[in-house]
Amino acid sequence: MNVSRRAFLVIASVVAGVSSSPARSRGADPDKYHVYIGTYTEAEGSKGVYRCELDAKTGELSKAELAAELTNPSFLAISPNGKFLYAVSETQGNGEKKEGGVFAFKIDPGTGKLTKLNETTSGGGDPCHISVSGSGRYALVSNYTGGSWAVFKLGEDGKLGDRTDFHAFKDKPAEGANKERQDKAHTHCGVFGNTRGTEFAYVVDLGLDRVYSYKLDEATGKMAPTKPAFVQLPAGTGPRHIAFHSAAGKAFVCGELNSTLVTLRAYATDGTLQAYDGKTVGIDLRADATLSTLPAKVADDVRKKNSTAEVLVHPKDAHVLVSNRGYNSLAMFGFNANKTEFAAEIKSAGDGPRAIATPRNFNIVPTGKWILIANQDGGNVVVAQYDANGGGKLTGNAVEVAKPVCIKLLAKP
Repeated sequence: MNVSRRAFLVIASVVAGVSSSPARSRGADPDKYHVYIGTYTEAEGSKGVYRCELDAKTGELSKAELAAELTNPSFLAISPNGKFLYAVSETQGNGEKKEGGVFAFKIDPGTGKLTKLNETTSGGGDPCHISVSGSGRYALVSNYTGGSWAVFKLGEDGKLGDRTDFHAFKDKPAEGANKERQDKAHTHCGVFGNTRGTEFAYVVDLGLDRVYSYKLDEATGKMAPTKPAFVQLPAGTGPRHIAFHSAAGKAFVCGELNSTLVTLRAYATDGTLQAYDGKTVGIDLRADATLSTLPAKVADDVRKKNSTAEVLVHPKDAHVLVSNRGYNSLAMFGFNANKTEFAAEIKSAGDGPRAIATPRNFNIVPTGKWILIANQDGGNVVVAQYDANGGGKLTGNAVEVAKPVCIKLLAKP
């Protein structure tokens, strides 16, 4: 299936706030973007959150500089109004509570500089993901080792407020789960989605092979489970991240442990998710419901060590992309109302200094032309040019940053 822009008519979005599109400050120029890069700081030379500038006309990146000194800011989020940046500090934490950290920063719209506002604890060990609701009033944090999620109130001044809700998963992994990685719940991400003024949240747990859905109470910050409360994926999938295409009524989940892309139905009216066989437990009998992110020709040793990291829907086209760590590529799938199918890949030839090397997070500019890829083991962020028919190719543009693992974009004023 060759899916292009003409193969799927993108109608007005029903669910907002769940895409990778960068936040936009008022009067923003789409040709220039602040680029914020989260890192792991164990590596020599990495000290926290870095920033540089993207020229969206040429795909060139300026030299990166330290924006905020912070331990393991492995995931970032920017408020919908573009005024604030939030970061998790992925640590086990100190003392009996073993909680990581959550940090709030004010963004200078002109320079992109960050000013720390405040910080708090995450509610569990190793927070690895953070997102902000469409209203900008709440932040949702996922604690990997803690197997939990926490909701925090956000002030109009951008500061982190009280924790309004919290839940730690106590369920046991299903039979057939990966014994090494799925010993218990490992919450890996949580994203918000607004449907006709109602805010929902979707929490992905790698350890339990589940995607949970909740309805957010905007007045209290409490999250109530939908009915049904979750979709059970095949044992050993290890779901990591989720992305939505609301016009198509689809949700896409990347399986970290078995290198797959899972397609789910997303119901905007009640916020629930469903497998394509009409069940909420078990996955679709259709052949395209669970697809490998690796070509059939990949050697067994590479296949065994590969894991996926990020999944994003292209902002201008009916494609969804997934990063492969180990095989070192971005897999691209085309989709329409009836089918999802592997379409192409972005992969570097050889292993040069600007090749793809353990691609963690990546992000796509709103025009859809450029893809910024965080090479965790390559020590840089590289730029690829998107091609709807052939996946894309690396441009040679890159910026050096040690252990980059997250990329967020903010349009410059």
